[in-house]
Formats: sequence, structure tokens, C-alpha cells
Amino acid sequence: MRTVGSQLARALDAAVRPAPVRVAISEAQGLLCAEEIVAERALPGFDQAAVDGYAVRSVDVRNAASEPTVLPVVGEIAAGSRQPRRLQPGQAVRVATGAALPTLADAVVPLGYTDQHPARVTVHYSVSSSAFVRRTGEDVQTGDVAVRRGDPIGSAQVGLLAAVGKSKVLVYPKPRVSIISVGDELVDIDRTPAQGQVYDVNSYALAAAARDAGAEVSRVGIVGTEPRRLRELVEGRLLMSEIVVIAGGAGGAAGEEVRAALSDLGEIDTTRVAMHPGSVQGFGRLGPDAVPTFLIPSNPMSALVVFEVLVRPLIRAAQGKRNPHRRTVTAKLLSPVSSAKGRKGFLRGQLLRDENNGEYLAQPLGTSGAHLLASLAEANCLIGIDEDVVEVVAGEEVDVTFLAQRG
Repeated sequence: MRTVGSQLARALDAAVRPAPVRVAISEAQGLLCAEEIVAERALPGFDQAAVDGYAVRSVDVRNAASEPTVLPVVGEIAAGSRQPRRLQPGQAVRVATGAALPTLADAVVPLGYTDQHPARVTVHYSVSSSAFVRRTGEDVQTGDVAVRRGDPIGSAQVGLLAAVGKSKVLVYPKPRVSIISVGDELVDIDRTPAQGQVYDVNSYALAAAARDAGAEVSRVGIVGTEPRRLRELVEGRLLMSEIVVIAGGAGGAAGEEVRAALSDLGEIDTTRVAMHPGSVQGFGRLGPDAVPTFLIPSNPMSALVVFEVLVRPLIRAAQGKRNPHRRTVTAKLLSPVSSAKGRKGFLRGQLLRDENNGEYLAQPLGTSGAHLLASLAEANCLIGIDEDVVEVVAGEEVDVTFLAQRG
């Protein structure tokens, strides 16, 4: 029986990062930058007013706090004006926020510091040099790296790219993940199941989990176990995916049929992994591009846990994330739990915070069965129980992994 860590290492070793593509910056959010963006000009590109007010020489208003200073207003500069203007000693120019400062001005007196007279303004407070001014290159200097290779592109990075004049950027695209459900008993959710049939839950749930992980998802849906049809479908998906997930192809007779149908596409190692739920699973690299391919259980609860533990980190690694794993904390257990000996347990739970001391607390959910999908919908964490532990009493500490937040 293989350990969870060993199975995860095998999966992460197979991570394939998609080739970089150049996209509009409006389409780059959530992706990783694949190039160094060097500023070709300073930001700001000129000295500009940070507030509405009067551009002045600070030396001319140095005594305004003790003795109000009157200056003639010799003009006005609006934001976006390209008309150069020169300030003479003892003068002021009305400026709008973002307007270029006139030559010789080194400060801006805010409107609230004055009587706001349009022709001869009285200044009641002094200002120091550079006060209320955004200096040239204060944000970014020419030659600075504005966005680095490997940086996640969020709203601030999009704004910075726009500020340095970049309309497009080279990024690592989302890894493409194909989700397939195998089973002759499955029907899609727009049909009524007959006797012995069940809805296809896995392709919908796993597609949602893959999108949450940051993948570009193709929910292929249901395919039967007829070997030729299954092989052709999987072979086609290998040509357009970085990861393929096949639910329902891990154990039992169906698993044997799936492995036989895919045998000439590459080797899939089906084994027991020391975890529960989801012990029986398969992993291999199929097709000419050695695409990582998972065979995971048909049980939706088990399938989602295996996806969370093994597939999600691979998706994140394929994105180039420095740490592909979710955050883990230590929490005190609120109720006792049992776990299968020799297998690492991943139990559904709710993670809470003690209001008095800030300690994390974990409440197990639905520990009586691996099939309880509803309990996973209520969970915001997975409680990890070590392989050599069978019983954990209330009050003991356990490792808890955050799931996506609800609400």
C-alpha cells in the first residue's frame, strides 16, 4: 500500500505547465506573469499635484502660519493640460489634482489652506518642499521591474501594467483539465433515472472543484465502458488537456475494463493508497505527451476527497504556484473520532475559532460513512488523522486543512 505522500509526489512530478501565451491585460487576472515587465518611463512621468490647490514655491509661504501670505494667481492648470507654464517668485498657479506643476513650483497649497480667491489668494498655512506633490518616478523609475515573472496578476498588477503602458502581457494560462465519468449505470441530470440508474454527480462536482483550483475545465460527462468508445474519447482528451480525471474507473470490474481499454495509451498504476476515503485509485501518464491521468472512485464523496488531496495540488503546480497546497493549521477536536488503522484519514469538519483565546477548534461531520456527500457540503475543512492513529478523543490536537470558504 502506497503512502499518501508518495502518491502525491508521483502526481506533482508529472506537473506540466502550459506554454506561455500573450493576452490582453483585462484577461490576465488570476494568472501568473511569464515575463519581466520593465518600465520604459517613470511613473508618474512628471511632477503633478496630489490635491486641488495652488502651486507655489514653498519658500514663498514659509511664514504663512504666523502671518498670512498673499500671492497673485497668474493662471490655472487643469489635469491633462499640455500647455507649459513657468512660475515666478512670489506667484501662485491654481492646479487641479493630477495637473503638471509649473516650472519652479515645488509644493502645492491645498484649497483648504487658503481663502480660494481666484486672483489674489491668501495662504494661511505654510507647506514644505514636495508637500502635496507626486514627484516624477515616485512610484516607478525608468528601468524598474514593474511586474516580475511568476507574480500572480491581481487587480493591482493589472492597474500597474496599464500605468506603464502595457496593453498585453505574457502569462501562464490555466491548465486544461478534462473530467470524465465512467459507468453504464449513470444518467445525466436532465433525465429521470430508471431502476438501477443514478445521476452523474462526479462530472459536475469534480468540474466545479477543478474550476475552484484555477483550471480551465472541460466537463466531458458520461461515457460507458465499451472499450473502443472509451479509448477514443480519452485519446482525444489527451490531445487537449494537461490533466485528465476519470471518475468511476478505479476499482472493481469497471476499473478493470477502463484499464484494459486504455492500456495501449500508456501505463496506469492502480494501487491502494493508505488513505480513507478513496483508497483504491489509479495514476499514470498517457498519450504521446505523457498527460497525468487519474482514475478515482465512483463514490462522489470519495472522489472529491481524492481530488482535493491529489488532483488539486497538481493543478496548482501546473499553474506555477510556489506552494500548491492549501493552508493547514492545528486545531482541538470537539468530538471524538475513529479512523482506519494504517490509512491516513481525511474527515469532513467545520473549523471554528474560540472567541476567548483565538484557538482553532474542529467539529467532525458525518464520520459514520464515506458516502455522505451532504456532510462535505457543510464542511469548511478536512481533519487529518495519521495512519497509526485509530481513535482521537475530544480535546486532542489534529491537523486541519482549509477548504474553500462558504458565504
